[in-house]
Amino acid sequence: MTGDMSFKRRGLLRGIVAGMGVAGLGLVAGGARAFKLGEPRALGSPSLKNVNAGVLNIAYYEAGPEKGPAVVLLHGFPYDIEAYAEVVPMLVSAGCRVVVPYLRGFGPTRFLSSETLRSGEQAALGADLLALLDALKLPRAVLAGYDWGGRAASVVAALWPERCAGLVSGNGYAIVDSSTVGIPAKPEAEIPFWWQYYFQTERGRAGYEKYRREFNRLFWKQWSPTWQFDDATFARTAASFDNPDHVDVSIHSYRHRFGAVKGDPAYAEFDRRLSLQPAISVRTVTLDGADDGAHGPTDGSAQAAKFTGPRTHRVVAGAGHNLPQEAPRAFSDAVLELVRADRRTP
Repeated sequence: MTGDMSFKRRGLLRGIVAGMGVAGLGLVAGGARAFKLGEPRALGSPSLKNVNAGVLNIAYYEAGPEKGPAVVLLHGFPYDIEAYAEVVPMLVSAGCRVVVPYLRGFGPTRFLSSETLRSGEQAALGADLLALLDALKLPRAVLAGYDWGGRAASVVAALWPERCAGLVSGNGYAIVDSSTVGIPAKPEAEIPFWWQYYFQTERGRAGYEKYRREFNRLFWKQWSPTWQFDDATFARTAASFDNPDHVDVSIHSYRHRFGAVKGDPAYAEFDRRLSLQPAISVRTVTLDGADDGAHGPTDGSAQAAKFTGPRTHRVVAGAGHNLPQEAPRAFSDAVLELVRADRRTP
Protein backbone atom coordinates (compact mmCIF):
# COMPACT_ATOMS: atom_id res chain seq x y z
CA MET A 1 0.00 0.00 0.00
CA THR A 2 1.18 3.53 -0.72
CA GLY A 3 0.07 6.80 0.76
CA ASP A 4 0.92 10.47 0.64
CA MET A 5 2.49 12.57 3.37
CA SER A 6 2.78 16.30 3.10
CA PHE A 7 6.21 17.22 1.77
CA LYS A 8 6.64 20.80 2.89
CA ARG A 9 10.38 21.35 2.71
CA ARG A 10 11.19 23.50 -0.28
CA GLY A 11 14.58 22.52 -1.62
CA LEU A 12 13.61 19.58 -3.82
CA LEU A 13 10.50 21.35 -5.05
CA ARG A 14 12.48 24.39 -6.17
CA GLY A 15 14.66 22.17 -8.33
CA ILE A 16 11.68 20.28 -9.74
CA VAL A 17 9.81 23.47 -10.61
CA ALA A 18 12.74 24.66 -12.70
CA GLY A 19 12.30 21.79 -15.13
CA MET A 20 8.58 20.98 -15.03
CA GLY A 21 5.13 22.42 -15.25
CA VAL A 22 2.57 22.14 -12.48
CA ALA A 23 0.84 19.19 -14.12
CA GLY A 24 3.85 16.93 -13.63
CA LEU A 25 4.24 17.48 -9.90
CA GLY A 26 1.35 15.49 -8.44
CA LEU A 27 0.27 18.43 -6.29
CA VAL A 28 -2.27 18.24 -3.51
CA ALA A 29 -4.85 20.94 -3.06
CA GLY A 30 -4.59 23.88 -0.72
CA GLY A 31 -1.83 25.78 1.04
CA ALA A 32 -0.46 27.74 -1.92
CA ARG A 33 3.04 29.07 -1.28
CA ALA A 34 5.61 30.95 -3.32
CA PHE A 35 8.82 29.15 -4.26
CA LYS A 36 11.59 30.97 -6.04
CA LEU A 37 14.04 29.52 -8.50
CA GLY A 38 14.72 32.23 -11.03
CA GLU A 39 11.15 33.48 -11.24
CA PRO A 40 8.81 32.79 -8.29
CA ARG A 41 5.81 30.54 -8.77
CA ALA A 42 2.77 30.01 -6.55
CA LEU A 43 2.19 26.28 -6.10
CA GLY A 44 0.42 23.90 -3.77
CA SER A 45 2.35 21.48 -1.56
CA PRO A 46 3.84 18.54 -3.42
CA SER A 47 3.42 15.08 -1.96
CA LEU A 48 5.90 12.62 -0.55
CA LYS A 49 4.82 9.02 -1.00
CA ASN A 50 5.45 6.03 1.22
CA VAL A 51 5.38 2.27 0.71
CA ASN A 52 5.94 -0.80 2.85
CA ALA A 53 9.04 -2.50 1.45
CA GLY A 54 10.79 -5.30 3.31
CA VAL A 55 11.33 -4.24 6.93
CA LEU A 56 10.69 -0.56 6.23
CA ASN A 57 7.99 1.92 5.41
CA ILE A 58 10.02 3.89 2.89
CA ALA A 59 9.29 7.55 2.20
CA TYR A 60 10.16 8.62 -1.32
CA TYR A 61 9.69 11.38 -3.85
CA GLU A 62 8.52 10.44 -7.33
CA ALA A 63 8.26 12.48 -10.51
CA GLY A 64 7.97 11.89 -14.23
CA PRO A 65 5.80 9.70 -16.46
CA GLU A 66 4.75 6.34 -15.04
CA LYS A 67 5.74 4.55 -18.24
CA GLY A 68 9.09 6.31 -18.58
CA PRO A 69 12.41 4.52 -18.05
CA ALA A 70 12.80 4.06 -14.30
CA VAL A 71 15.63 5.72 -12.38
CA VAL A 72 16.21 5.36 -8.64
CA LEU A 73 18.44 7.99 -7.01
CA LEU A 74 20.02 7.12 -3.67
CA HIS A 75 21.56 9.59 -1.24
CA GLY A 76 24.54 9.07 1.02
CA PHE A 77 25.54 9.68 4.62
CA PRO A 78 24.93 12.29 5.97
CA TYR A 79 22.70 13.70 3.23
CA ASP A 80 19.13 13.09 2.05
CA ILE A 81 16.92 13.39 -1.02
CA GLU A 82 17.63 17.14 -1.24
CA ALA A 83 20.92 16.17 -2.88
CA TYR A 84 18.93 15.45 -6.05
CA ALA A 85 16.91 18.69 -6.16
CA GLU A 86 18.51 19.78 -9.44
CA VAL A 87 19.10 16.32 -10.91
CA VAL A 88 15.44 15.26 -10.85
CA PRO A 89 14.08 17.90 -13.27
CA MET A 90 16.83 17.13 -15.77
CA LEU A 91 15.88 13.46 -15.78
CA VAL A 92 12.14 14.14 -15.85
CA SER A 93 12.54 16.49 -18.80
CA ALA A 94 14.18 13.58 -20.64
CA GLY A 95 11.11 11.42 -19.98
CA CYS A 96 12.34 9.39 -16.99
CA ARG A 97 10.27 8.14 -14.09
CA VAL A 98 12.39 9.14 -11.09
CA VAL A 99 12.16 7.71 -7.57
CA VAL A 100 14.19 9.25 -4.73
CA PRO A 101 13.88 7.36 -1.42
CA TYR A 102 15.03 8.24 2.06
CA LEU A 103 17.38 5.51 3.25
CA ARG A 104 16.85 3.68 6.54
CA GLY A 105 17.54 6.02 9.43
CA PHE A 106 16.81 9.19 7.44
CA GLY A 107 13.82 11.48 7.14
CA PRO A 108 10.33 9.96 7.34
CA THR A 109 11.44 6.39 6.50
CA ARG A 110 10.58 4.09 9.42
CA PHE A 111 11.08 0.49 10.51
CA LEU A 112 7.87 -1.52 10.59
CA SER A 113 8.83 -3.40 13.76
CA SER A 114 10.57 -2.31 16.95
CA GLU A 115 12.20 -5.76 16.98
CA THR A 116 14.21 -5.25 13.78
CA LEU A 117 17.92 -4.64 14.31
CA ARG A 118 18.75 -1.05 13.37
CA SER A 119 21.48 -2.24 11.08
CA GLY A 120 23.41 0.00 8.71
CA GLU A 121 25.37 -2.81 7.05
CA GLN A 122 25.76 -2.79 3.29
CA ALA A 123 23.71 -5.96 2.86
CA ALA A 124 20.77 -4.27 4.57
CA LEU A 125 21.02 -1.20 2.34
CA GLY A 126 21.02 -3.38 -0.76
CA ALA A 127 18.10 -5.45 0.53
CA ASP A 128 16.12 -2.26 1.17
CA LEU A 129 16.64 -1.14 -2.41
CA LEU A 130 15.63 -4.53 -3.80
CA ALA A 131 12.51 -4.50 -1.63
CA LEU A 132 11.66 -1.00 -2.89
CA LEU A 133 11.93 -2.13 -6.52
CA ASP A 134 9.61 -5.02 -5.73
CA ALA A 135 7.12 -2.85 -3.83
CA LEU A 136 6.94 -0.32 -6.67
CA LYS A 137 6.77 -3.13 -9.25
CA LEU A 138 9.85 -1.91 -11.06
CA PRO A 139 11.39 -4.92 -12.80
CA ARG A 140 14.48 -2.91 -13.81
CA ALA A 141 15.83 0.58 -13.20
CA VAL A 142 18.95 2.62 -13.63
CA LEU A 143 20.37 2.82 -10.11
CA ALA A 144 22.43 5.87 -9.19
CA GLY A 145 23.96 6.91 -5.90
CA TYR A 146 26.99 7.89 -3.87
CA ASP A 147 28.30 6.99 -0.42
CA TRP A 148 25.64 4.76 1.26
CA GLY A 149 23.40 5.18 -1.76
CA GLY A 150 26.16 4.15 -4.15
CA ARG A 151 26.79 1.14 -1.94
CA ALA A 152 23.13 0.09 -2.02
CA ALA A 153 23.04 0.49 -5.80
CA SER A 154 26.30 -1.45 -6.21
CA VAL A 155 25.00 -4.31 -4.04
CA VAL A 156 21.91 -4.73 -6.21
CA ALA A 157 23.93 -4.37 -9.42
CA ALA A 158 26.33 -7.09 -8.24
CA LEU A 159 23.89 -9.58 -6.70
CA TRP A 160 20.78 -8.97 -8.82
CA PRO A 161 22.05 -7.59 -12.15
CA GLU A 162 18.76 -8.41 -13.88
CA ARG A 163 17.15 -5.62 -11.81
CA CYS A 164 19.73 -2.99 -12.78
CA ALA A 165 19.48 -1.32 -16.19
CA GLY A 166 22.68 0.61 -15.45
CA LEU A 167 24.71 1.84 -12.49
CA VAL A 168 26.07 5.28 -11.57
CA SER A 169 28.31 5.01 -8.53
CA GLY A 170 30.21 7.74 -6.75
CA ASN A 171 33.72 6.62 -5.74
CA GLY A 172 33.63 3.57 -7.97
CA TYR A 173 33.17 0.02 -6.67
CA ALA A 174 31.39 0.79 -3.41
CA ILE A 175 31.08 -2.69 -1.88
CA VAL A 176 33.23 -2.80 1.25
CA ASP A 177 35.91 -5.49 1.35
CA SER A 178 35.61 -6.77 4.90
CA SER A 179 38.92 -8.64 4.62
CA THR A 180 40.91 -5.42 4.29
CA VAL A 181 39.29 -3.01 6.76
CA GLY A 182 41.70 -4.02 9.52
CA ILE A 183 44.80 -3.28 7.47
CA PRO A 184 46.31 0.05 8.52
CA ALA A 185 47.10 2.72 5.97
CA LYS A 186 49.69 5.48 6.05
CA PRO A 187 48.86 8.23 8.58
CA GLU A 188 47.86 10.79 5.95
CA ALA A 189 45.37 8.29 4.51
CA GLU A 190 43.92 7.48 7.93
CA ILE A 191 43.25 11.06 9.00
CA PRO A 192 40.10 11.62 6.85
CA PHE A 193 38.45 8.64 8.58
CA TRP A 194 38.99 9.85 12.13
CA TRP A 195 35.23 9.95 12.75
CA GLN A 196 34.78 6.28 11.84
CA TYR A 197 37.20 5.36 14.64
CA TYR A 198 35.43 7.78 16.98
CA PHE A 199 32.14 6.04 16.22
CA GLN A 200 33.59 2.76 17.52
CA THR A 201 33.46 4.17 21.06
CA GLU A 202 30.55 4.90 23.37
CA ARG A 203 31.88 8.44 23.65
CA GLY A 204 31.48 8.63 19.87
CA ARG A 205 27.91 7.41 20.01
CA ALA A 206 27.06 9.92 22.73
CA GLY A 207 28.82 12.69 20.83
CA TYR A 208 26.98 11.98 17.61
CA GLU A 209 23.67 11.72 19.46
CA LYS A 210 24.20 15.12 21.05
CA TYR A 211 25.88 16.95 18.18
CA ARG A 212 24.63 15.21 15.06
CA ARG A 213 23.98 18.48 13.21
CA GLU A 214 27.36 19.89 14.16
CA PHE A 215 29.17 16.71 13.13
CA ASN A 216 27.35 16.45 9.84
CA ARG A 217 27.91 20.07 8.94
CA LEU A 218 31.61 19.49 9.64
CA PHE A 219 31.57 16.42 7.40
CA TRP A 220 29.98 18.43 4.61
CA LYS A 221 32.76 21.01 4.88
CA GLN A 222 35.60 18.52 5.11
CA TRP A 223 34.36 16.24 2.36
CA SER A 224 33.38 19.06 -0.04
CA PRO A 225 35.90 21.82 0.70
CA THR A 226 35.05 23.84 -2.42
CA TRP A 227 31.25 23.64 -2.05
CA GLN A 228 29.87 26.91 -0.69
CA PHE A 229 26.54 25.72 0.71
CA ASP A 230 24.47 28.10 2.82
CA ASP A 231 22.62 27.64 6.12
CA ALA A 232 19.27 27.08 4.41
CA THR A 233 20.67 24.30 2.22
CA PHE A 234 22.07 22.46 5.22
CA ALA A 235 18.91 23.01 7.27
CA ARG A 236 16.70 21.39 4.62
CA THR A 237 18.69 18.17 4.93
CA ALA A 238 19.46 18.39 8.67
CA ALA A 239 15.82 17.67 9.50
CA SER A 240 16.40 14.13 8.20
CA PHE A 241 18.88 13.48 11.02
CA ASP A 242 16.00 13.71 13.52
CA ASN A 243 14.81 10.27 12.42
CA PRO A 244 14.53 8.24 15.66
CA ASP A 245 16.74 5.48 14.24
CA HIS A 246 19.37 7.72 12.65
CA VAL A 247 22.04 7.39 15.32
CA ASP A 248 21.57 3.64 15.83
CA VAL A 249 21.72 2.90 12.10
CA SER A 250 24.72 5.19 11.56
CA ILE A 251 26.76 3.84 14.46
CA HIS A 252 25.94 0.24 13.54
CA SER A 253 27.02 0.86 9.96
CA TYR A 254 30.54 1.89 10.88
CA ARG A 255 30.95 -0.58 13.74
CA HIS A 256 29.83 -3.45 11.52
CA ARG A 257 32.27 -2.34 8.84
CA PHE A 258 35.13 -2.83 11.31
CA GLY A 259 33.77 -6.12 12.65
CA ALA A 260 32.93 -4.64 16.06
CA VAL A 261 29.25 -5.71 15.98
CA LYS A 262 27.30 -8.49 14.33
CA GLY A 263 25.01 -7.90 11.40
CA ASP A 264 21.34 -8.70 11.08
CA PRO A 265 21.01 -12.51 10.66
CA ALA A 266 18.33 -11.85 8.04
CA TYR A 267 21.07 -10.61 5.68
CA ALA A 268 23.73 -13.20 6.54
CA GLU A 269 23.64 -14.84 3.10
CA PHE A 270 23.80 -11.50 1.30
CA ASP A 271 26.70 -10.49 3.55
CA ARG A 272 28.54 -13.73 2.73
CA ARG A 273 28.13 -13.13 -0.99
CA LEU A 274 29.34 -9.55 -0.65
CA SER A 275 32.41 -10.70 1.28
CA LEU A 276 33.48 -12.43 -1.97
CA GLN A 277 33.65 -9.01 -3.65
CA PRO A 278 31.38 -9.92 -6.57
CA ALA A 279 32.05 -8.26 -9.90
CA ILE A 280 29.56 -5.83 -11.42
CA SER A 281 28.52 -6.86 -14.92
CA VAL A 282 26.00 -4.13 -15.78
CA ARG A 283 26.88 -1.03 -17.78
CA THR A 284 28.39 1.44 -15.30
CA VAL A 285 29.57 5.02 -14.97
CA THR A 286 31.77 5.68 -11.94
CA LEU A 287 32.38 9.23 -10.75
CA ASP A 288 34.91 10.86 -8.45
CA GLY A 289 34.77 14.47 -7.32
CA ALA A 290 38.08 16.18 -8.02
CA ASP A 291 37.82 17.90 -4.63
CA ASP A 292 36.48 14.94 -2.64
CA GLY A 293 37.88 15.27 0.87
CA ALA A 294 36.53 11.90 1.99
CA HIS A 295 38.10 9.63 -0.61
CA GLY A 296 40.02 11.74 -3.09
CA PRO A 297 39.83 11.29 -6.87
CA THR A 298 41.36 8.33 -8.70
CA ASP A 299 41.82 7.36 -12.33
CA GLY A 300 39.63 4.31 -11.69
CA SER A 301 42.24 1.80 -12.82
CA ALA A 302 42.68 0.12 -9.43
CA GLN A 303 39.08 -1.08 -9.53
CA ALA A 304 38.91 -2.02 -13.19
CA ALA A 305 38.75 -5.75 -12.49
CA LYS A 306 35.60 -5.26 -10.40
CA PHE A 307 33.64 -4.26 -13.52
CA THR A 308 33.19 -6.98 -16.10
CA GLY A 309 30.70 -5.03 -18.21
CA PRO A 310 31.12 -1.70 -20.04
CA ARG A 311 32.39 0.92 -17.60
CA THR A 312 33.34 4.59 -17.90
CA HIS A 313 35.16 6.46 -15.15
CA ARG A 314 35.12 10.25 -14.83
CA VAL A 315 36.59 12.80 -12.45
CA VAL A 316 34.19 15.72 -11.98
CA ALA A 317 36.00 19.04 -11.74
CA GLY A 318 34.91 21.43 -9.01
CA ALA A 319 32.97 18.80 -7.05
CA GLY A 320 33.56 17.13 -3.71
CA HIS A 321 31.88 14.12 -2.11
CA ASN A 322 28.23 15.17 -2.55
CA LEU A 323 28.32 14.80 -6.31
CA PRO A 324 24.67 15.24 -7.35
CA GLN A 325 24.18 18.38 -5.27
CA GLU A 326 27.50 19.92 -6.25
CA ALA A 327 27.56 18.86 -9.91
CA PRO A 328 23.96 18.03 -10.90
CA ARG A 329 24.58 18.31 -14.63
CA ALA A 330 27.49 15.86 -14.60
CA PHE A 331 25.50 13.44 -12.47
CA SER A 332 22.33 13.63 -14.57
CA ASP A 333 24.37 13.27 -17.77
CA ALA A 334 25.84 10.03 -16.43
CA VAL A 335 22.35 8.70 -15.62
CA LEU A 336 20.94 9.67 -19.00
CA GLU A 337 23.88 8.06 -20.78
CA LEU A 338 22.85 4.76 -19.21
CA VAL A 339 19.15 5.30 -19.88
CA ARG A 340 19.87 5.84 -23.57
CA ALA A 341 22.25 2.88 -23.76
CA ASP A 342 19.61 0.63 -22.21
CA ARG A 343 17.03 1.82 -24.74
CA ARG A 344 19.41 0.82 -27.56
CA THR A 345 19.97 -2.65 -26.13
CA PRO A 346 17.87 -5.27 -27.96
